[in-house]
Amino acid sequence: MADVEPRPLRIVRQPLPHDSAEQHVSGRALYADDLPESPRLLHLAFGKSSVAHGRIVAMDLAPVRAAPGVVAVFSAEDIPGKNDVSPVMGDDWLFADGEVVCVGQSLFVVAATSAEAARRAALLAKVEYEALPAHITIEEARAAGSIIEEAQRMARGDAAAALAAAPHRLQGRLEIGGQDHFYLEAQIALATPREAGAVHVLSSTQHPSEVQHLVAKVLGLADADVTVEVRRMGGAFGGKETQAALFAAAAALVAAKTGRPAKIRADRDDDMVMTGKRHDFDISYDVGFDGAGCITGIALDLASRCGSTADLSMAINDRAMFHSDNCYYLDAVEILSHRFKTHTVSNTAFRGFGGPQGMIAIERVMDHVAAALGKDPLEVRRANFYGPGRDITPYHMAVEDNVAPQLIDELAASSDYAARRAAIAEFNAGSSHLKRGIALTPVKFGISFTTTFLNQAGALVHVYADGSIHLNHGGTEMGQGLFIKVAQVVADVFGVGIERIRVSATVTDKVPNTSATAASSGADMNGMAAFNAASVIRDRLAAFIAQRNGCRADEVLFAGGQVHAGDETIDFATLCRMAYLGRISLSSTGYYATPKIGYDRASHRGRPFYYFAYGAAVSEVAIDTLTGEHRVLRVDILHDVGRSLNPAIDLGQVEGGFIQGMGWLTTEELVFAADGRLLTHAPSTYKIPTAGDRPPVMNIQLWQGGRNAEETIHRSKAVGEPPFMLAISVFSALTHAVAATAPGKGLPRLDAPATPERVLAAIADLRGRA
Repeated sequence: MADVEPRPLRIVRQPLPHDSAEQHVSGRALYADDLPESPRLLHLAFGKSSVAHGRIVAMDLAPVRAAPGVVAVFSAEDIPGKNDVSPVMGDDWLFADGEVVCVGQSLFVVAATSAEAARRAALLAKVEYEALPAHITIEEARAAGSIIEEAQRMARGDAAAALAAAPHRLQGRLEIGGQDHFYLEAQIALATPREAGAVHVLSSTQHPSEVQHLVAKVLGLADADVTVEVRRMGGAFGGKETQAALFAAAAALVAAKTGRPAKIRADRDDDMVMTGKRHDFDISYDVGFDGAGCITGIALDLASRCGSTADLSMAINDRAMFHSDNCYYLDAVEILSHRFKTHTVSNTAFRGFGGPQGMIAIERVMDHVAAALGKDPLEVRRANFYGPGRDITPYHMAVEDNVAPQLIDELAASSDYAARRAAIAEFNAGSSHLKRGIALTPVKFGISFTTTFLNQAGALVHVYADGSIHLNHGGTEMGQGLFIKVAQVVADVFGVGIERIRVSATVTDKVPNTSATAASSGADMNGMAAFNAASVIRDRLAAFIAQRNGCRADEVLFAGGQVHAGDETIDFATLCRMAYLGRISLSSTGYYATPKIGYDRASHRGRPFYYFAYGAAVSEVAIDTLTGEHRVLRVDILHDVGRSLNPAIDLGQVEGGFIQGMGWLTTEELVFAADGRLLTHAPSTYKIPTAGDRPPVMNIQLWQGGRNAEETIHRSKAVGEPPFMLAISVFSALTHAVAATAPGKGLPRLDAPATPERVLAAIADLRGRA
């Protein structure tokens, strides 16, 4: 196993730069839109629905076909295979066929000699609709009984009885907005026809195998006839896990139909209108607790806006349920999850995959209980931590690796939490219109795909006769540093420098049947698969040189670019040349399947996660009670990544995740009109955090005590999604700052995102209480 380290690690755990860092900052990194264009290239644009829900009575595309530069126009009737680009349920269509279910749904695609010609032509279609009832909000869908699937229930103990018997009891509600992925590189695909009807697709996707499968389905081909390639993405965050398939399939259809290469590149407005978001939630809770703040019974009701199709909403809402406990033992608990179907763009995967919505709910509960008892919220949180005899989750999995209490104690001490909280109380007592707040919130995030079969990965390693090494695996690089981490793993297997490793694009004809790079499992699974592949080759080399030199294979040492066998030390490249001449195979595949996991969704019981990643953050904020404006003044983070494969990459992920989470909870507001149109569809109206929003003091540390209890690749832990939820500390701190505007009146009703308008509304509501 990768945990066994008979040779000291020299490349793994080093803070090496991202493999494409120099290309990124110099502008030489090649993305899909940077590649040379064939003179025969066709540029594509979608025709889109202008209504949220309606029957297509007539669609006249003659003006589109007659427009300047147009070569072809295709709609549902031109699809040779199945009109289906859905990940699971078969309800996402390449083109609407008879009915539209959201504004922005694709109706047809235009292929023209330029992108501008295609976009102009797409606007000329004459489409007549018969309006049908449209449900835009959660409330409207709830009233109409419009659902993606039946409500799901997860429970342990008798929550109703525990609530009835509780010494203290309170109720509350929290609304949480959605979030746009706002990746720098918009959705894009370039399809090139190949001989015998095959097609190659360059796609900006986190899931090349799924794109391959869906393109083949649309074209009526076998999967082997479609090759999907991804060298890098300019960001994804979950938004390219399923929804890249729409764009790839459209490009492939045009390439197959015309025999010419075809490219579609969404501009920012179209990308935001046509693609799904983070699910917005409406959460209510009923909690019983004792005088120490320990929860004795709780009922959580989670309602989400899924959008017009299923996409991944079932799994996303499941994960919201999984993370409704966060770091806390809930003895008697009932979690109900409602998945509402609305006539808005279908919501999809987003960093955390529903986990942030479940986690922020229980953190609000902790703040509410503390306010009711007049206690420090950290004291209440500590009273509810998992611990000995209190280690079973609501889904009946034992928490075996609980390091949250130790990690949080270290952070509370290093950040001087107690003294700063006292100083803030003193400041607030003497300040009339500026108020401050501070909060320490923890994170416990389960690592694995909760759909068990997805927890598998493959890799392909070639060692050439000159000692250079080609690495390929099923993971995709979206800027997160996956490629450099896996390359470090392979370099250490062979005892060579990182400069010998050439990482190639992810391509479906090299490693088949891959899972999405998602669920924070990219390095866990692909790192182990690459380790296994490289180990096979290393062992062959060791056996070869051991036989030649009369020593045992397990005595052969690979280190520093040299191979030590018996009394001889030779260069790694020299050994590779000798092995090639000795007819030793220098190529191997590798495979990994996550062990120990299994989950029964029907009963919501099992072990969906291999392990948990932990972290905690202390955030200090200030609000202006006259304008609602607020600032994050300081953040202290301590995060557990196990034994880091690359500390520089991991620190970057922690910082980036936190800032993105902060944007979700403070500035990023999605606004839909009553007719289903997205009003915030550009940077002018949708505000992601900028460099100026980064807290002026930001102390980030990787927990030195971290070590994965499970046998992951070199005992590391995932780092992609867990840091996102550290930003809940900002929202909690803002809530406390608002509470300081009317001492003694309890916890304010502050919803997310906490825009200045919502902060002012929360202040007014709090001050108006009896």
